[in-house]
Amino acid sequence: MVRSVLECSKRLEIDPDEFCACLRALKGLGLSDEAAVKVFEKFPSVVLIGELELGTRVAFLTEIGLERNEVDKVCSTYPEVLGYEVEDRLKPLLDEFMKLGFNACDVRAEVVYDPRILCLELGELSRCLKFLRMMKCRHLIKHRIFKKGDMRAGFEAKLRIDCLCRHGLTIREAFRILRGEPRIVLYPLEDTEKKIDFLKEKLRYEVSGLVEVPEYLGINFEKQIVPRYSVIEHLRSKGGLGCEVGLRGLAKLSRQNFYNLYVKPYPDCEEIYGRYTDRAEVRRSRHPVGLWKIMQPQKCTESEEDVRNMKAFMEASAGCSKRMFENGSHA
Repeated sequence: MVRSVLECSKRLEIDPDEFCACLRALKGLGLSDEAAVKVFEKFPSVVLIGELELGTRVAFLTEIGLERNEVDKVCSTYPEVLGYEVEDRLKPLLDEFMKLGFNACDVRAEVVYDPRILCLELGELSRCLKFLRMMKCRHLIKHRIFKKGDMRAGFEAKLRIDCLCRHGLTIREAFRILRGEPRIVLYPLEDTEKKIDFLKEKLRYEVSGLVEVPEYLGINFEKQIVPRYSVIEHLRSKGGLGCEVGLRGLAKLSRQNFYNLYVKPYPDCEEIYGRYTDRAEVRRSRHPVGLWKIMQPQKCTESEEDVRNMKAFMEASAGCSKRMFENGSHA
């Protein structure tokens, strides 16, 4: 704590006594000692904000329905909220939430769940919600996206957009990727970061390639991306690749097709592939084993009477056909 005070005071050229005064001001506004220290450590620029302005921003949090312990949690996890102007930033954002049909309880619940929702720019949530509602995908995927509410869905989409943009993509390209692979919204943000880092460091592809192959971000990292990469690298080292395998060939092939093309013909690749995924899962039958036995029609027992009836029917049919043939000959 003392080290942080000295470093911040030196960087901002502010007397350490002013930092101590700011710490006392935060405590005076009702924040617990632990929350005040965390605010100071994570957001040292808070020392540049006046006590009156800090009071209005903390008051805004209580006005939207947050309890004292919830204000502590919000300020501890996302202290940057204390740097936003109430009249110019926070209240217009709250008005936008209300215009979208959310009530005070919805806003309070989302702020407590993830205070970063208060960092949204005006219009961002509206744009993300409009995109998600118009997005064409399987009904089950869309149901899961909106399962925890529209506000949560829009904010999760915004976090994925920001993640993609941090890696050099434009907003338009990020939306194209979400349109091509909407399951990204369902997966943890860390999962997307891990896949992009692997794409750049191991696969050595440009992030812009995701615009054409967004499916890469939708397949399982441990069970599909890593084993496929290991197989391709092994074949490349032996000179066993007839042509270079691009990102499309790595991500778009189904498990069965990838197995048939790059694993099944090479016993050593089967061993490598088997370290990460179960072969039985890759080559599983379309139907459960033994289903053909269940689907067989039941055999009916034939009695002597059934046999006599069948013979009589066949004899009558043969006689009828013979008479029709004779009548046709005479004509």
